[in-house]
Amino acid sequence: MRQLFTYQLPEQLQSPEITAGERVIVPFGPRQLVAIIMATQAEPDIEASKIKPILSRLTDNCHFSPSLLHFLRICADYYHHPIGDVFQQALPVLLRQIKQPDISDPKLWFACDDISDETIGALEKKAPKQYDLYRLIASHQGLSWVELRTLGFSKAQLNAIRDKAFVKEQAQPPSVYQYQPQVLIEENKHKLSTEQAVIVSAINESLDKFSCHLIDGVTGSGKTEVYLQVMEQVLANNQQVLVLVPEIGLTPQTLIRFEQRFNAPIFLHHSGLNDRERLDTYLAAQQGNAAIVIGTRSAIFSPLQRLGLIIVDEEHDNSLKQQDSFRYHGRDIAILRARQLNIPVVLGSATPSLESLQNALSGKYHYHQLLRRAGKSTKAKIELLDVAQQQMEYGLSGTLKHAIKQTLARGEQVLIFLNRRGFAPAINCQECHWIAQCQRCNKPYTLHQGQQLLICHHCTSQKRVPHQCPGCGSIRIVPIGQGTEQLQQRINELFPEYSVVRIDRDSTRRKGELAKLLNEVTDKKHQLMIGTQMLAKGHHFPDVTLVAILDVDGALFSYDFRAAEQMAQLLVQVAGRAGRESKPGKVLVQTSFPEHPLLQDLVHNGYHHFARQALIERKQAYLPPFSFQALFRAEANYPSYPDKFLRALSDLELDGCEFAGPMPAAMEKKAGKYRFHLIVQSKSRKLLHQGVYALIAATSENEWHKKVRWSVDIDPQDLSW
Repeated sequence: MRQLFTYQLPEQLQSPEITAGERVIVPFGPRQLVAIIMATQAEPDIEASKIKPILSRLTDNCHFSPSLLHFLRICADYYHHPIGDVFQQALPVLLRQIKQPDISDPKLWFACDDISDETIGALEKKAPKQYDLYRLIASHQGLSWVELRTLGFSKAQLNAIRDKAFVKEQAQPPSVYQYQPQVLIEENKHKLSTEQAVIVSAINESLDKFSCHLIDGVTGSGKTEVYLQVMEQVLANNQQVLVLVPEIGLTPQTLIRFEQRFNAPIFLHHSGLNDRERLDTYLAAQQGNAAIVIGTRSAIFSPLQRLGLIIVDEEHDNSLKQQDSFRYHGRDIAILRARQLNIPVVLGSATPSLESLQNALSGKYHYHQLLRRAGKSTKAKIELLDVAQQQMEYGLSGTLKHAIKQTLARGEQVLIFLNRRGFAPAINCQECHWIAQCQRCNKPYTLHQGQQLLICHHCTSQKRVPHQCPGCGSIRIVPIGQGTEQLQQRINELFPEYSVVRIDRDSTRRKGELAKLLNEVTDKKHQLMIGTQMLAKGHHFPDVTLVAILDVDGALFSYDFRAAEQMAQLLVQVAGRAGRESKPGKVLVQTSFPEHPLLQDLVHNGYHHFARQALIERKQAYLPPFSFQALFRAEANYPSYPDKFLRALSDLELDGCEFAGPMPAAMEKKAGKYRFHLIVQSKSRKLLHQGVYALIAATSENEWHKKVRWSVDIDPQDLSW
């Protein structure tokens, strides 16, 4: 609901004085809900007899600060989203409930005193993993179970060293972070290159005011080291740092680097944590206990009281854009929050988004480039393999198989990238050509062989794999195409003497599993890695010298104007996993269209040449970032309803705005709903927002508005929803 509601404050609740941002319990219809006070006024605009009283005030001090309250109101206004839902997103689940959680002191792990060197030596020999865990806790007194789990340790290992009296768990009253000399672990500090030193100096000079810095550094150029050395100064000023990463997969690696450098309280925020763990991060941020918060996009709402720096790693990544409900972009509102707090924000990427690159080239952002890889590593060479000219086996060309064999023979590792999880994207009957389709989405079910299930990756519905064709009764049912699960099976058959690991959303569902698998890869327990885009960015695998990319052709012919940019970013990011140490790396890309100009440009001229050409094309076509867009989405049980709803909106005359549509979405039917969209575009951001306000106001008079579910997406990133 887009409006606010008025309540009266009973006399018995008037002391102490109530303030904006406070949480209260109110009656709402037949229910009771937690509400947030947005403003107070002495005389109501509504008849007093119609106003319900507030039932109680919550006394846990988990209130919104004036600056965070203002920030959330700006976000709701910019994205034209119901303000109540915006505040819901910013509040942990346990603080939205009537039954209030037990806000007790967090329990942390400490190393026990008076353990002899002989006992520690015995542990190192008998249980090296337990020894590593003990050394970590001893060097960072006061680590949480969340941090230990993220770093790849198991509960069994922790319980084992607790039972042996190496470590103990105890409640730690929260204390405001204060800088101490031992916060910085000097021995792990790297010497900066000239390029890095210039960037660190430029950012440090602007720590007391708002500035936006884009670090455009090739993969492996040491962007993380720049972040770490800028953070030193911020932490020394007793300020907090917020680090946004695009997805959970990058959290373990980021945490490891930060733990190696800082002996300070680090807290995590992402969807892999349970409600209690997320509440602990929220409280640590609010109470000033957290020196550093690392999280995915929603961490931007953390109530950090002394925030001094925001870092957005992999700023180009689409995962920073929320694709349902409150459709905010983590990068954009990070810049907004930094401006509001008058602090610097640092964006980092090897493949900057065209929006950020244009802002940097036009002088709105400070533009920093890292053109050389750190250390002795060199940029991997990209080669295109024409699959039409090759004999294929299990989706692998002869040239690729030979390259894999040679790499493994040298004792090096191989990463095979296929952005399609499951065993096969479809199954069909060889007699009557029936294909198992999800009736709610009109799309084929994906076969997951290990679970013996057909799963729709669009609406998550699932069913058992049929033994017979429902159309003709034949048992000749076979998979079509290839996913990571099938590829793992085929690679095991081709290279039985080597260990193969698959890293995708299916294989890393359990908590801590991703960190465990990444550690095993780094320890060279596996020689072959198969993965989806979870492995595409940010990860550092020292011994990977060959990256094979199996399927990039789909993005070459998409109707979404951003598809080419996203494919180029993905290809360059995956290629960046190869040859990150002194050993040279190679990238082999299998394609049916090796002469495609986009691929040729990327291979021969690199991402920056491609990006500048793409910016010229966008400017000529008046597409973002040279114009501004809003996407109205509508869905209903019948295709005519969303079409008519949006068609009525498009009949409105809006100053300075153009319409495209309404048109069916790329995937017209999903989860039983028919989906249409309408694009609104303007060369002026101000005129676009005025137009969106007018369209939203017109929805209540639209005769179809009660028959559809609609939403608006400002600055949409994905037109193929």
